[in-house]
Amino acid sequence: MVNRSDLDFPKIDINFPKMDISEISDKVRTVGILPIGGFALLSYASTVEPLRAANLLSRRRLYDIVNIAIDGAQVQSSGAAYVSAQAVVGDALNLDYLFVVAGGDPASFSDRRVMNWIGRIARTGTLLGGVSGGPVILARAGLMEGRRMTVHWEHAEALAEISPNLAIERTLYVIDRDRVTCAGGTAPMDLMHALISQHHGVPFARLVSDWFLHTEIRPSGGPQRSGLVARVGSTNAAILNAVAAMETHVADPLTLGHLAQVSGVSMRQLNRLFTEKLRQSTMKYYRALRLDKAQSLLRNSPLSLTEIALACGFANSSHFSRVYSAKYRHPPSRIRA
Repeated sequence: MVNRSDLDFPKIDINFPKMDISEISDKVRTVGILPIGGFALLSYASTVEPLRAANLLSRRRLYDIVNIAIDGAQVQSSGAAYVSAQAVVGDALNLDYLFVVAGGDPASFSDRRVMNWIGRIARTGTLLGGVSGGPVILARAGLMEGRRMTVHWEHAEALAEISPNLAIERTLYVIDRDRVTCAGGTAPMDLMHALISQHHGVPFARLVSDWFLHTEIRPSGGPQRSGLVARVGSTNAAILNAVAAMETHVADPLTLGHLAQVSGVSMRQLNRLFTEKLRQSTMKYYRALRLDKAQSLLRNSPLSLTEIALACGFANSSHFSRVYSAKYRHPPSRIRA
């Protein structure tokens, strides 16, 4: 059951800069959207529209979008607009992603039937996402334990009071293994750029973002942090692309080959650029970035050492402790002590 409204792609003449759309993967990903009544329409549109545009611009179906209702055939947004559903909670769906989009007062959402269904979906291997107030519902369902996450600033303090054991970050979006959380508003467009980049490469993802005049793509850590150029200390495009990918893949580190592919240069060239501009190799910089994130979690989150190790891409707590101690000259347990 999919959104059939855009099955027939219009014949449009687009100049594709420096890319061959025939090389785009033919894999079709099914994306479920669960809008909770009173959801913000902008958050919903910023999640769905980049996927629709990817289908349009590639002239093929890359993403099947399935709108899901708790019950009934439509879900009303915070305004007058409604979203028509193609499935209902309880259906047996084969999804690659499930995004819960919520607004209003998500902390008051207590439908255990819905939460249990989301949990069952997660156990099938589906990647779970929460947008705007959606992460609150995922947390209330017990599905964010041991994961880094973010949420719209309006809900952050309330969520911290309800669930003090969560590692909440004030960022645009967080991808932590099989969980994706996003602050809502226009932030899902930046998140979708990151996901489309993973699936079909940076050039095509930029084409999708350009389609919406969304040329200033923000990294996952913005906007509470300074700009990427200021943080990295370089304006080199290949380096910035690599670091942006590193920040998106903290829990599941990329290989040097993947980083080079994202950056559009060879592995040797990427290492040369990092050594010349940043005075360290690509992977050494990557490891330091992950250790800095781990140190922040040690100081500011209630996660255990094992949970922090996994959230920052280390095999286990022992491996994490060795690498951490080598850099900071003391074990991570000292921070907690």
